[in-house]
Amino acid sequence: MELKRNKKGVLLMTTKSLFAASAATLALTGAAMSENWDMPMAYPANNYHTENAQMFVDAVSECTGGELEITIHAGGSLFKGDEIKRAVQVGEAQIGERLLSAHANENPVFGYDSVPFLATSFDASDKLRDAAKPTLNKVLNDQGLTLLYSVPWPPQGLYFAQEVTSTDDMAGIKFRAYNAATARVAELSGMVPTQIEASELKQALATGVVSSFISSGSTGVDEKVWEDLTHFYDAKAWLPRNSVFVNTEAFDALPEASQKCLMDEAANAEARGSATAADLAGGFVDELAANGMQIVVPEEQLAEDLAAIGETMTSEWLESAGEDGKAIVDAFKQ
Repeated sequence: MELKRNKKGVLLMTTKSLFAASAATLALTGAAMSENWDMPMAYPANNYHTENAQMFVDAVSECTGGELEITIHAGGSLFKGDEIKRAVQVGEAQIGERLLSAHANENPVFGYDSVPFLATSFDASDKLRDAAKPTLNKVLNDQGLTLLYSVPWPPQGLYFAQEVTSTDDMAGIKFRAYNAATARVAELSGMVPTQIEASELKQALATGVVSSFISSGSTGVDEKVWEDLTHFYDAKAWLPRNSVFVNTEAFDALPEASQKCLMDEAANAEARGSATAADLAGGFVDELAANGMQIVVPEEQLAEDLAAIGETMTSEWLESAGEDGKAIVDAFKQ
């Protein structure tokens, strides 16, 4: 800072110094006005969902000129998976990612992506997502949430510590469930479901709390399940989707330009994440095989048993979801 003394010896700022001080004050004021959001996520930092979200928040920071900064908290480190939706609803976090089908007990619409054998490919999953968006947006808006984007997991298959050729072979097996649909699969096949979050799965397998589950190849690789299990049955039952949503009040408080940036980058993240999931799907299954797991396409009896479970669960979901469910399925089948 440049100072000069007047004729009486008093120190004064020069014009140059005053300008520099004013600029510094403006910079500090601008920094104070920036928004800083927390984004809890249930999956590890190296999972493709989390990596996609990191690209999303980096892009948001850039396009808002730093006016909106979002910090990701991966692996359930800030809130566990089953706590994330509630945390965003009440404003304990401004934005978060969650497998919404885990909340189908609140509203059956949340389970639209977990109806067995309704959408069994990436293209079908994206079509089902678009069919469900109007209804899903309405349900979330009523809960104070705004949907930003969703990204699919690869098709779901069944993991076991033994060979199974029919549902008779599954009787009594302890099964990890992550939502109502997976719990119902267990019940209909004679297994015993236990609700376990993704961050707790590895320990549950290692300690024998469960010895089977249904999920994608991605989860199997993340958790190195070949250390505990032996068989992956590539049933392609459905493609569940992780959804990213924001607290509506927090969103509405943003400047219009930041809102647009957030929505634009959300659309980019949705397209990028879906493409990444499709690219990675085969590689996940290959990695399971490379680590000693037997990869099996369900043969006649098992395929028939699983199809029967799918028919039962589709009927049950349509009944519970009522007109909202019918509208989603009708739009999907058009």
